[in-house]
Amino acid sequence: MKIFTAFLMLIALGLVVFNLTLINFKSPLKGDSMIALIGVSASLCALFILLIFRMSKKIEEKLKN
Repeated sequence: MKIFTAFLMLIALGLVVFNLTLINFKSPLKGDSMIALIGVSASLCALFILLIFRMSKKIEEKLKN
């Protein structure tokens, strides 16, 4: 499970970087830049959810021992 979550976190991080390259910083709220901003925020949300999941699994392991 650790490898799978690490893989998903790597994909989410890659999507953040990719979408950041698509943003036109002169007008970030127009056209494709808006879609890229939505992609960045969705990828960051996925990354944070995976981090929370990983922490909860570590806590669960400590409570079992």
